[in-house]
Amino acid sequence: MKAVVITTAGGPEVLQLQQVNDPEIKDDEILIKVEATALNRADTFQRNGSYPPPKGASPYLGLECSGTIQAVGKDVSRWKVGDQVCALLNGGGYAEKVAVHGGHVLPIPPGVSLKDAAGLPEVACTVWSTVFMMSRLSAGETFLVHGGSSGIGTFAIQIVKNKGATVLVTAGSEEKLAFCKKLGADVCINYKREDFVARAKEETGGKGVDVILDCIGASYLQRNLDSLNFDGRLFIIGFQGGAVTEIKLNTLLPKCLTVQGAALRPRSTENKAMVVSEVEKNVWPAVAAGKVKPIIYKSFPLSEAGEAHRLMESSEHIGKILLVP
Repeated sequence: MKAVVITTAGGPEVLQLQQVNDPEIKDDEILIKVEATALNRADTFQRNGSYPPPKGASPYLGLECSGTIQAVGKDVSRWKVGDQVCALLNGGGYAEKVAVHGGHVLPIPPGVSLKDAAGLPEVACTVWSTVFMMSRLSAGETFLVHGGSSGIGTFAIQIVKNKGATVLVTAGSEEKLAFCKKLGADVCINYKREDFVARAKEETGGKGVDVILDCIGASYLQRNLDSLNFDGRLFIIGFQGGAVTEIKLNTLLPKCLTVQGAALRPRSTENKAMVVSEVEKNVWPAVAAGKVKPIIYKSFPLSEAGEAHRLMESSEHIGKILLVP
């Protein structure tokens, strides 16, 4: 098969489409003929050498895909050859075929094309596990997501609104903010022009928001804490603004704040299967009803993976970027 290979750690130019061996499936895995894969920010970190794949994972990039099942391991009972699915991957999506654990696979939701479904697994599993399973966001609460126009952001706006919470977003252009508004965001903040802490307090009657989903990290940490309501929960999923900082610990105690962080990829096989199951139960009905949709910005052929990475690193996109074999 063909796959995108990282020839050496570096910029987008190090990605090359090469002929490689087909993946071999284990008894608890299935083999998918890839229809499409979606980019994630973690792919760019793996490319430059700062985010190596976990032990036993595919050496190729790609943390989600959609496609058609070509083979099924003997211990897999739910899926059969010919099923159209999407999946959460440890890696390997930037290829014509990929092996994946049977418990990390989802059916294509009604109304979503096989290609566009590639943009759902990573964002759905990330948002559902962090915002709802771990941060316990509930109807009537307020939620702030940074990078509202990103893949994570555009998905979070939709599912959080669907579950009855108020959504605040930050983004860096009026075009992006307008798109977030169209998706259902209640409050749209241009972080280049406004103080998001002041706006969060203003929009909540001085209380602050209940849950924040943050991909920025260090440079936003203290301001995020300042933006939270009593019993507020901050969930960190990225470090685009750095990984090391200082905070005022006396911000935490009086407001009973919780700070958490997590990534999907390092989790155990069993934990990821549980998240996938919860997503199918709680998120897929909203997708099937047309209340939540994958937001696809642009598709590239696998041979132009480098160009796709340049677009992602420019942050000019809104939603997900796909690669198609």
